[in-house]
Amino acid sequence: MREVTLRIRHHGEPESDLSARYPEVTIRSVSSMTGRTTERKRIMEFRGPSEDIEAFLADFREADAVLEAEPLSPLTDGHVYVAVVIDASRWDSITERLTDMGIHYRMGTTISAGIERWTLYLDRDADLSAVIRALERGGNDVELARNVELSEIDRPPQLELTRFLDDLTDRQREVLSTAIGLGYYEHGGGVGVEDVAAALDLGSTTVWEHLSRAEAKVMAGLADQLD
Repeated sequence: MREVTLRIRHHGEPESDLSARYPEVTIRSVSSMTGRTTERKRIMEFRGPSEDIEAFLADFREADAVLEAEPLSPLTDGHVYVAVVIDASRWDSITERLTDMGIHYRMGTTISAGIERWTLYLDRDADLSAVIRALERGGNDVELARNVELSEIDRPPQLELTRFLDDLTDRQREVLSTAIGLGYYEHGGGVGVEDVAAALDLGSTTVWEHLSRAEAKVMAGLADQLD
């Protein structure tokens, strides 16, 4: 298995095009896409100068494929979480291309200065050139930034304490990340399970179950480190 990082200039896609116009703003996906119809929702984190974020969002809402872009938290200190709803029929999705090719990828894609940074996991015999050609269709620019065997990747010492996070499912990781981002664990923050559920477009009971299981795994991992 190889870990491959690609830098993609996704021409014609609102997030990438506007990111090129507002290079001081960094965007990160903190949830997967949800929705069964052409309307799809996900949560994005924006960081940068507050005035640039506001201008970015104003222009972003004008894009044909963007149906909604509503802040979930106050824009303070150049940081805000935004619930984005798009029309998937008018959106050229890198995620869907990778899914159609059966390629695993890391959640939490970042976009900065017009460049999307994607980390993929490929079998040793996978044709990387074919993957890049598929992503370049439509006029996208794709640059190979990293291509290494997973066995050659050194885990930084500080990450040894959090290796148990690998046991979380994608959904548990998504729900936990969203809860943390919304301030669910901040004392007196006033954010409840219902708020996290609304942000993810899931039922409160479902979110509670995912959080409960994720918390159990995290606490068990911490307990192992304390022994």
